[in-house]
Amino acid sequence: MNQTNCKTNNLIAMKNSVSQIRLIVLIAAFFSGIVCSTTNAQTAKAGEASPNTLTPKEKDSGWKLLFDGKTFNGWHGYNMKGIPDCWVVQDGIMKMTSVGSKEDQDVITDKIYKSFELTLEFRLTKGANSGIIYHVAEDPKYKYPYETGAEYQVIDQDNWPDKLEDWQICGADYAMYPPKVRPYKPLGEWNQVHLIVNGNKVTHILNGKVVVEFEKYSPDWKKLRASGKWKDFPDYGKFDEGHISLQNHGTHVDYRSVKIKELTTK
Repeated sequence: MNQTNCKTNNLIAMKNSVSQIRLIVLIAAFFSGIVCSTTNAQTAKAGEASPNTLTPKEKDSGWKLLFDGKTFNGWHGYNMKGIPDCWVVQDGIMKMTSVGSKEDQDVITDKIYKSFELTLEFRLTKGANSGIIYHVAEDPKYKYPYETGAEYQVIDQDNWPDKLEDWQICGADYAMYPPKVRPYKPLGEWNQVHLIVNGNKVTHILNGKVVVEFEKYSPDWKKLRASGKWKDFPDYGKFDEGHISLQNHGTHVDYRSVKIKELTTK
């Protein structure tokens, strides 16, 4: 009788052990699926560069960093040597320290560019105003880069204290072409800029959406150039190559991941 009970108990124990093993296997398979999914998601992002770096694909395609995330190497203040005190690098970001919403000292690239693709990220604070200006001529007779170069507008128009024209909205070709769509992100989020200047053809892309397209020297461009704000700036748009500038308008705008690829115009 005791032997029978012992065999029965052993059989029950074996069944319980098998059930436990099956449960462990199922749990392991479940978590393995989670890990696999997470790994796949990470792998999908493996081709994306972290801030202020280039992916292998970008390097192979000819892209170069214009900002290393640590220094202002490759930049200087407009019409000056070195970097103005109102600009700092902090936490991998180019920052402005000016206040008052008045035009202050801009920074420009050491190098001159003609045809190129430029990408960067910017982050706005409330009521902030800035711009990406290109084909800038550096000369003491000019006070600011915008007197000669075209500007990709960067602004928090939703909190700007004054009424703005449509050509002042974020993504516009400032004082020339308004954006066709307005895909800017909420304050505190990083916006992605892609500016393409290929000969006379210019494209503004903001967060993956084409916001402006135009051709320099076209009849439409000449008409806009001769009217409005630029009629009082005789050298605006005069140059087909020049420096690239980040504008300091006395408000706080952050920039990072500034990259450029020079193009060969046929």
